[in-house]
Amino acid sequence: MSTKVAVIQKPPVLLDRDKTIARAVESIDEAAGAGATLMVFPEAYIPGYPTWIWRLKPGGDMALSGEIHARLRRNAVDLDRDDLRPLQDAASRHVVTVVMGINEIDRRFSGTTLFNTVVVIGPDGTLLNRHRKLMPTNPERMVWGMGDASGLRVVDTPAGRLGALICWESYMPLARYALYAQDLEIFINPSWDNGEAFLVTLRHIAREAGCWVIGTAAAGTAYASLQPPQSFASTATSPRL
Repeated sequence: MSTKVAVIQKPPVLLDRDKTIARAVESIDEAAGAGATLMVFPEAYIPGYPTWIWRLKPGGDMALSGEIHARLRRNAVDLDRDDLRPLQDAASRHVVTVVMGINEIDRRFSGTTLFNTVVVIGPDGTLLNRHRKLMPTNPERMVWGMGDASGLRVVDTPAGRLGALICWESYMPLARYALYAQDLEIFINPSWDNGEAFLVTLRHIAREAGCWVIGTAAAGTAYASLQPPQSFASTATSPRL
């Protein structure tokens, strides 16, 4: 059994949730037409990674930062409002699995907190898992709250048992082990990091877990799917990519 994977690199429509979702649906249609059944989008794809937090000054650029942050909140994804329904319908229509990075807003409790979240949508359109980044990295903490680890789950998909960590969560040994302990077969890592050192980290995870690894950085930079080393392949749980 084999699976064709699409790592989708078309950029989002920055700070526009609805247009970015429409672009993602177009990408799903295109990838499905090419035979892909597992589709992976970058970190915080909807409505875009907040790159400005690494550039603007906390004091001098406060007014501009506040204006941009307000736009990000207005365009964040509310799962309770069913904002991802177009993606779920597209996944169901094509019978594909979609891994999507989002800026998520929690309106049920705080009404204001944003999270860096990755969701897994199954081939029937069901939301299989929601994982919120446990600890945002450095200035990301000015934008996103901390996740509660309830999404450290591996889920069954037609491609295999799939789990995801976001960006530098891959450096967290206990977070990795939480997935390994659930018979992980495919490790997904949406990330903003595109450096050689991080690629080495993903290769290490492939060896450590004996699983397949698929990583994607921001639009324009992708990592290929990585096969487990041959000596570990026999101990992996039926990798099917």
